[in-house]
Amino acid sequence: MKSANNQAERYFDAMRAALDGLDVFLGDRTSPFYQHGLIAQVVSAYIERLNGTFDCWRNRIGFADRFRIQRAESGFPVYHNVLELANDRKAAKKRLAAIPDAEDLRRQMVDHIFTKRSFPARQQEKLAERLYLESLRKGDVFLPFMLPETVKVSVNPKSGRPYCVVHWGVFDGTRSLPMVYLAVIEDSSSKLTEMLVTKENRLNRNIEIPLPVEGLLNPLIAHEFDAFAEKNSAYSLSPATIAVNMDKDFDELHPKQLHRFVLGPFYSAGITEHNNRVTDVLSRVSRPENAWMLTWTLQEVVSKSEKPARHGLWSSQPAKQEFHIETNDLEATRQGVSYYENHALVTHDAYQALFASNEAADVFQGYSVHVISGNQIISEVHK
Repeated sequence: MKSANNQAERYFDAMRAALDGLDVFLGDRTSPFYQHGLIAQVVSAYIERLNGTFDCWRNRIGFADRFRIQRAESGFPVYHNVLELANDRKAAKKRLAAIPDAEDLRRQMVDHIFTKRSFPARQQEKLAERLYLESLRKGDVFLPFMLPETVKVSVNPKSGRPYCVVHWGVFDGTRSLPMVYLAVIEDSSSKLTEMLVTKENRLNRNIEIPLPVEGLLNPLIAHEFDAFAEKNSAYSLSPATIAVNMDKDFDELHPKQLHRFVLGPFYSAGITEHNNRVTDVLSRVSRPENAWMLTWTLQEVVSKSEKPARHGLWSSQPAKQEFHIETNDLEATRQGVSYYENHALVTHDAYQALFASNEAADVFQGYSVHVISGNQIISEVHK
């Protein structure tokens, strides 16, 4: 049991270092990813949620044995752990009422040590449970599905339509991968257009919009959009499929751009097992706390044109998007995207081990590589 706990602590330490490093990278204005501006800001907020979630799980293993990760695939916790966390969050207030406060538990631990001269295991577990439930209640965590939120509103001067930038988050149950979606959507509904767009095709500044707005900006279809996002965000669906489904399901919504940020796989020496070559190289890193690598993919699908709406005597057809798939790139075609980027964040020690073994070029083929040392990140592109 002690060995398992030590391994869990190593895993949590490595994941914390990786997520902290990714957050530094996302906030670095000189990094190649910062060109995506709003995407970097949105993703950073979800990384903060993930960090809080792993803090919760670290406390949870102090009183519960069940914690599993996908060693052979994503390197992230299995979906069941995310579901348990979501359920515990709902019941946190009730459970906390039945547990003594932290100071009482610490006093009980001291009394136990001096009177019974043994380790106060029961009180230690209760303290861990209290810390876990308190962190669930006060912090944002990464849930199985996080509802859409509108973070930007503007007007397309060419079409005269208002558009919004909306994001939502998902932890994919099959692949155990955290994902973030960000969409640019025009809205042609007459009421919203009349309210938000001036005669000059500009945003009506007299309408105050307190961003961020929970859900889609259009309140008439916000609940429907929430349901759509929850149903259409699985990793198994390509970004093009999701965009086409959105275009088909909402006559007045016109998705112009859809980004998907897929975090993972995560590699950690002695813990994950999903790539023998990477595992072998990471095992040579002298300091175990630096023997990890985090990868992610940014996918994008864009509308290249729009078929105008048709209104006839017997039938009508709403405006429909034609999405661009980069067929000259086999991988882009396979992913169902217009464009994609593969990234890898690796410690300086791990990168040196890869470089020394003459395997860096092969392992990182097709990836933008970012080497972290302390709070500094150096980016080097491998094709």
